[in-house]
Amino acid sequence: MSRISVRGFAVASATAVTSVGAVVGVATGAEKGDDSTANVEAAAADATLLADVPAGATAQVQTASLTEQADAQADAAHTDARKAAEEAARKSAAKAAEEKKEAAELKAAEEAAEKEREAAEAASRSAAESESASADAGDFAPQSSYSVADVQAMARQMVPADQYQCFSNIVDHESGWDYTATNPSSGAYGLMQALPGDKMASAGADWQTNPATQIEWGLNYMNDRYGSPCGGWEFWQANGWY
Repeated sequence: MSRISVRGFAVASATAVTSVGAVVGVATGAEKGDDSTANVEAAAADATLLADVPAGATAQVQTASLTEQADAQADAAHTDARKAAEEAARKSAAKAAEEKKEAAELKAAEEAAEKEREAAEAASRSAAESESASADAGDFAPQSSYSVADVQAMARQMVPADQYQCFSNIVDHESGWDYTATNPSSGAYGLMQALPGDKMASAGADWQTNPATQIEWGLNYMNDRYGSPCGGWEFWQANGWY
């Protein structure tokens, strides 16, 4: 017997008992002449109404209640899952943003370190060049004459090391390191073939006899006009003069 059937049987039995009691009560009350007859009739009516409720209707009510509970639980689970997914997405985005920030900071630090390294190397090169080319025309004692080797030795002490070869190339082509070289046509004079030659007086009055004075003037000229002896040599290669 199912749960619904048992409950229906119990209700029916109670109804029967109540009905019998009501009949007996009616008989007794009739004999005694009191008001219990009305009470018995009301109880019998209530029992009749309870007996009239179908078992299927009771089962439908219980099923609807269970369905509502299941739907409520499903909605709650869906809400919890959505909140969990949103929280996971928020944490993931925050982590990605933090990693991106750290990567950018690391890159900036590396670039700054690289710039500092390059600046230090440039300063070191500049210091080395200054030390290797710290001499000027006044540092050399005058001589009655100078060999090519003498003149080149002066130049190595006056011209920065990384510019010396370019400087030497120009002097090779202009005068062959002869500080008294004179162009018979134009009058250009000295190591640099300055035109006119007396322009070199800006470096010293002994421009005609002192190769150190000519080197100082030529180095200043190349730096002022071309930025460096190598800039002057590039121009010379392209034009055949400087």
